[in-house]
Amino acid sequence: MARVKKVGMKQVALLLLGLGLILSAQSTKAQSKRKRKKANIKLVISTAEGYKGTPYQYGGNSRNGIDCSALMQNSFSKAGYQIPRTSKEQSKYGKKVGWNRVRPGDIVFFKFKEKRKKWYHSGLITSVDGDNIYFIHASTSRGVIQSNLSNDYYKSNVKTFRRVIK
Repeated sequence: MARVKKVGMKQVALLLLGLGLILSAQSTKAQSKRKRKKANIKLVISTAEGYKGTPYQYGGNSRNGIDCSALMQNSFSKAGYQIPRTSKEQSKYGKKVGWNRVRPGDIVFFKFKEKRKKWYHSGLITSVDGDNIYFIHASTSRGVIQSNLSNDYYKSNVKTFRRVIK
């Protein structure tokens, strides 16, 4: 017959204390990861907002002139995320999310068609308030601006949403 060792109250208390410390450390680690993610999203958005008023320039990637995909690339780069250069390639990067799951920091992609020509466009979601989803982008006619996705022009041309910061 196996011998059972008596465990005193002191040993049980120490075991429970150790277990509590391990669980607390894991909880703190998860909280710190969430805080880092939030801070990165804020940094990406504030970087993009810093370009407001910058004129649109096809192929441009500076405050002298910028296109939509460079705006995304520069903004995410500031937070340490390296994403592809073109909107078409960016639209395949990250995790796909649906309309009902969109949140600040996600990228919205558009596909426009006109007279046998098609082109891609991207913008960064800056805020979500009910049906109002705001995004910042480099408009060909107005430069870097903030717009609302409830506008039919944008809403009807949305191709997908992607989440880079998971």
